[in-house]
Amino acid sequence: GAPTISIFLKPPGVIPPGGSTTICCSCQCADGNAVLYKDGRRLRTRELRDGRAEFPISNATQKDAGPYSCHYLAGGTVLARSETLEMTVTEFRLPRPVLSVLPAPEVAAGARVTFRCTITHPRAGCFLYLEGQDKAPDFIHKDQDDFNLPRVHKGNEGRYSCQCYSGAALVEWSGVSNSLDLVVK
Repeated sequence: GAPTISIFLKPPGVIPPGGSTTICCSCQCADGNAVLYKDGRRLRTRELRDGRAEFPISNATQKDAGPYSCHYLAGGTVLARSETLEMTVTEFRLPRPVLSVLPAPEVAAGARVTFRCTITHPRAGCFLYLEGQDKAPDFIHKDQDDFNLPRVHKGNEGRYSCQCYSGAALVEWSGVSNSLDLVVK
């Protein structure tokens, strides 16, 4: 099939001012380059190694916030474009949540798994992140504490974390929780 390229943050989540993250471009493709764009402007080009290119950002400021995308370039031709990743840089004002997984971080395929993101704030909603996932994170609504996977499979494996926010007009964020590795046997 045609090559595809995806974009994600490692670690995932909102970044505090002065914090750091890495923008990762992951490609199902042969050799070539990943080109990082912000606001439609070309920023940097890196050679893909094992289908991946990383663009580190350290000491983040508001100037680093905004929409990013990756293009896969081979022989001077753009062969694939990623979705847009919106990077947010803001102060953390809420307490850091704690992530737990029930019944355990290691489960058999087909088991029901519950992720619980606990924060000491009555009206916070939380996002559940899976590292390396390029689609929008799962949302844990304010009126529930858990995110359930009714029947896990190998594709659910990975490193999870959560991050919470509160407010409508002025959104306040927490830091990112501890991370947990889910293993499906």
